Amino acid sequence: MAKKPILLLVDDDPQVLQAVKGDMRNKYKKEFKILATTSAQEALDLVRELKNKGEDIALFLSDQRMPEMQGVDFLEKAKEVYPTAGRVLLTAYSDTDAAIKSINAAQIDYYLLKPWDPPEEKLYPVIDDILLEWQANHRPAFQGIRIMGYPFSKLSHDIKDFLATNLIPYKWLDVTKDEEAIQLVESNQLTSADLPVVIMEDGTIVKQPAPSELAGHLGFNDAAKEEVYDVVIIGAGPAGLAAAVYGGSEGLKTLLIERKAPGGQAGTSSRIENYLGFPKGLSGQDLARRAITQATRFGIEFLNPKSVKKIDFVDKYKVLTLESGEEIKSKSIVLTTGVDYRKLMTDGLPELTGAGVYYGAATTEANSCKDCPVFVVGGGNSAGQGAMYLSRFSSHVTILIRREDLSSTMSQYLIDQIAATPNITVQPFSQIVKANGSEQLDSLVIEDIKSKEKEEHKAKAVFIFIGAKPYTEWLPATVTKDEKGFVKTGRDLTGNTFKAQWKEERDPYLLETSIPGIFAAGDVRSGAMNRVASAVGEGAMSISLVHKYLSEF
Repeated sequence: MAKKPILLLVDDDPQVLQAVKGDMRNKYKKEFKILATTSAQEALDLVRELKNKGEDIALFLSDQRMPEMQGVDFLEKAKEVYPTAGRVLLTAYSDTDAAIKSINAAQIDYYLLKPWDPPEEKLYPVIDDILLEWQANHRPAFQGIRIMGYPFSKLSHDIKDFLATNLIPYKWLDVTKDEEAIQLVESNQLTSADLPVVIMEDGTIVKQPAPSELAGHLGFNDAAKEEVYDVVIIGAGPAGLAAAVYGGSEGLKTLLIERKAPGGQAGTSSRIENYLGFPKGLSGQDLARRAITQATRFGIEFLNPKSVKKIDFVDKYKVLTLESGEEIKSKSIVLTTGVDYRKLMTDGLPELTGAGVYYGAATTEANSCKDCPVFVVGGGNSAGQGAMYLSRFSSHVTILIRREDLSSTMSQYLIDQIAATPNITVQPFSQIVKANGSEQLDSLVIEDIKSKEKEEHKAKAVFIFIGAKPYTEWLPATVTKDEKGFVKTGRDLTGNTFKAQWKEERDPYLLETSIPGIFAAGDVRSGAMNRVASAVGEGAMSISLVHKYLSEF
């Protein structure tokens, strides 16, 4: 439900304040919230607090003669925070000349004489006119979290990315040009050293927060509740979310742990168009939102952002130690940690990551690239989806690929869409050899692989999609991996080393790793298909295999 706009009344005389408050409530309480105070300074503090909360003030009505400050001075200060609100001065007949002179100086809309009886003739018509004008020009304030900072700032990007990937709506305010941001910085006496700043929905100001600090303010689960779980799922990509849904729906004590945000790499995709049952496609964030809602409805616990540091073994139990030091005990584990984007180590790119150089952040940073050219590196589906999304904001998108064309690396439906989009260009046989910029990206030096010719291009942002590597470095050495680091499962587990380690009478189940009771599903698994649908299928299958294992426990 939308919040009611506020009418703020200030008069140091309690009897007068009560009278005007009563008359205003009689007429306007259905459409407006009436607030009143006897202190001008208290009113100014309240104005700043309401601004931080994203509340709308439609009108200020202030007495002229007050001990802390004159009404005209209060209205001038209030105007700095709410420049479009109506301003009415309440004055005695003896102060009429001063009130008239102050109208021009303070741009007051009207002054009212005390007493104003009957209000139907001397109060309401004036207020009605002012409120009608305010409503005609008013745009409701954003109700939610606001981030204020500089564009192409690494910390600003990290905060936006954390909120976006965790499906939390926010409003980005650029302090270099957004009037609302400039007003909030001034009214809260913030400096550039404080930025970026997050203003929570309740008005709380958090300066330069880390994601873990934001998680605390947002009420994320901070600790596991059960002593022992039937299954702990590590990673909340499509495979992990599917495992959580089936684990919860089948009555298992299920804990899902995610180090970043639900959705995994798929969650950063602006459009998934080949997923069964969605003919118009859906975004990765939409898929993640639906899945996490479904899983929590079945009673699973969800911890994020939390990272698992190591896994130990006590009898048949698996003991997970988090980075925070917390220990969690489980009978079984499903590894769905997925993959991380591979990083380009080209000169200048590592230093500018998050400040114009991005990995899988097209949906988060697209609005910052409005009306300016950007570059996309990579020829896979993720690169194509990112380019298509960016084309709606950027003046031009250039896709840099090392091959001759996209035919061997990208789905045909995306190739056709890119070809039909006038502000996307595919530049073959090209690679970045240097990125320039001090605090943010300024330009890219691009080399033609064939001719070795180099050319510098102005660039505000480059989005890199060059494949992925499995997130498995933290796993115990006894978890067998292939030469690329992907986890081996089922029939792929062969050799003398495995036979010496595997002590069960049975063979490993289809998705079971070299450690009984630890399963792997989705992109982290060796031989996985790397498609959302197959990851979801493997996640669901893993719970069926967990049931088989638990029956032996």
